[in-house]
Amino acid sequence: MKILHTEASCGWGGQEIRILTEARGLIGRGHQVELVCPAEAQIFAAAPDYGVPVRALPIGHKNLRGLFALRDFLKQQRFDVVNTHSSTDSWLAALASRTFADAPPVVRTRHLSTPVNQGRATRWLYEHGCAHVVVTGEALKKQLVADNGFPADHMTSVPTGIDTSRFSPRDRDAVRTALGLPAAAVYVGILATLRDWKGHTVLFEALSQMLPERPDLRLLVIGDGPYRDRLDARAAALGITEHIDFVGHRSDAEQWLAAVDVFALPSWGDEGVSQALMQAMACALPIVTTPVGSLTEVIHDGKTGLIVPPRDAGALATAIGRLLDERQLAARLGQAARQLAEERCGEALMLDRMEAIFRRFGRSGAH
Repeated sequence: MKILHTEASCGWGGQEIRILTEARGLIGRGHQVELVCPAEAQIFAAAPDYGVPVRALPIGHKNLRGLFALRDFLKQQRFDVVNTHSSTDSWLAALASRTFADAPPVVRTRHLSTPVNQGRATRWLYEHGCAHVVVTGEALKKQLVADNGFPADHMTSVPTGIDTSRFSPRDRDAVRTALGLPAAAVYVGILATLRDWKGHTVLFEALSQMLPERPDLRLLVIGDGPYRDRLDARAAALGITEHIDFVGHRSDAEQWLAAVDVFALPSWGDEGVSQALMQAMACALPIVTTPVGSLTEVIHDGKTGLIVPPRDAGALATAIGRLLDERQLAARLGQAARQLAEERCGEALMLDRMEAIFRRFGRSGAH
């Protein structure tokens, strides 16, 4: 098949990583896959590292320039299907496909759990502008059915897949030595783009509550993003700066995850099934998270991790402390999380599902 991905966002996070991982995987299966995005987008610079052909188009805004640029590109290239990912490029692709005969069908992937407005235009986009809608968790599908009345058979849940051989249990002491981290420290880790709703500040507050009784406790913050300055300020205000290691975006995230004792993702919004959460599961880490988006589709309280209410620093501190103190519980949850990751979160399963959707809803010649 000849598949085009479009992405209007200029940021970097799980959504962009999913696009490139999926594209690389389908290229490996013999498909011709390309990406178009704004030249200034971070995914534009990252695509070559994934072996994904990329072309710059001015599709970062909903305007005629972007519409015409995308329409002209689609007319020149006979794609079997277009997979859109953000609101702007979804609108541009849906409208462009209405401006010429024999345009490729559009499949929209929705990555987040933010509410969708109930206007008539948005209903048209989801029900008629797209041949099918992919969501990254079953809870997101249920939300769109309940809140917007979109037909359930027009949507399919395909959680992001991860490489369970790359993300796997490792020797913690050896990893810490290689990374230059103190062997005696007790580390809580978070892997997430530095955005407000990922819950970093809630984790900071939990850390400040725990430090009086756990002076060796440290927080490993893996990832970068627009909220770094605010997080620095909050850490300083709580007096915990010396207990936090910001290591930025890491291409070797599997090494850093293996260095932590407990993984925490206290998100309070906009989640599908988090890639970072599944990566931590694959590393057999004991996990604390929240029941937002589709996170509880993989973290089952008391079975594959612990669930705490969003924005509740006290409950988060208690759960982390429990996993640090009850090592048998932590090991049991970590092993169960690893097993579930192997069964349900593998990259091959994601590729199988997306490949089937593209064949079903792409051009008739793609079947």
